[in-house]
Amino acid sequence: MDSIWFFIGIGFLAQMIDGALGMAYGVTSNTLLLSVGIPPVISSASVHFAEVFTTLISGFSHFRLGNVDKNLLKKLVIPGIVGGVLGAYILVNIKGSLIKPFIGIYLLIMGIRIIYKVFTLSRKRKELIVRRRHFSILALVGGFFDAIGGGGWGPIVTSTLVSDGKNPRKTIGSVNAAEFFVTVSEVVAFLAMASQFNWTVIAGLIIGGCIAAPMAALMTKKIPLKALMGTLGVVICLLSIRNIYSIF
Repeated sequence: MDSIWFFIGIGFLAQMIDGALGMAYGVTSNTLLLSVGIPPVISSASVHFAEVFTTLISGFSHFRLGNVDKNLLKKLVIPGIVGGVLGAYILVNIKGSLIKPFIGIYLLIMGIRIIYKVFTLSRKRKELIVRRRHFSILALVGGFFDAIGGGGWGPIVTSTLVSDGKNPRKTIGSVNAAEFFVTVSEVVAFLAMASQFNWTVIAGLIIGGCIAAPMAALMTKKIPLKALMGTLGVVICLLSIRNIYSIF
């Protein structure tokens, strides 16, 4: 029970960040789990088990608050599911010792990307018309790397759409809602292919994330995004560097 409180804390922190920014639940929680020695497959599977509950609550909260663009949601769901299942298949069938350095590098890149977004967040852009195929490719890539790295759906999809000029509030809400469907597909894939799960980690992440989800959706309109994103990016980069260093 001492350890479950640690995982509850991770789940709470990760969901507060994710609900407010539309990104980084998986990146935050997976980086912390890897830093305490949880194997990549178990870490990613645990994160996505927890996200079934947290994304359901978060998505519903965003619906109630009017933060969801239904047309955008429909364009993201199917390709996101396909990418997530492919990523889970690859992760399960590759030894953790081989893929862990690449996951560490990927998470480091995500941390740098989040920091970069701090310096571009305030730039005003006119909303652009984005082709349908762009949404499909973006969601496919986001789902794939989300499963591989235990997170990345938000940092990839939300950041790209906001960079394209999409309304930040609607983008955050829509991406969070789509994430529920992508996460369910990844969990089904892990259940079908993986043989080990750490239920203490899963329970802790679920409890912490479910407590934070409603509050995080409300914070989308109030939180100072630049300060939170900057801090998050630096923490993820430092933990990722530590993980990479420990491997070599």
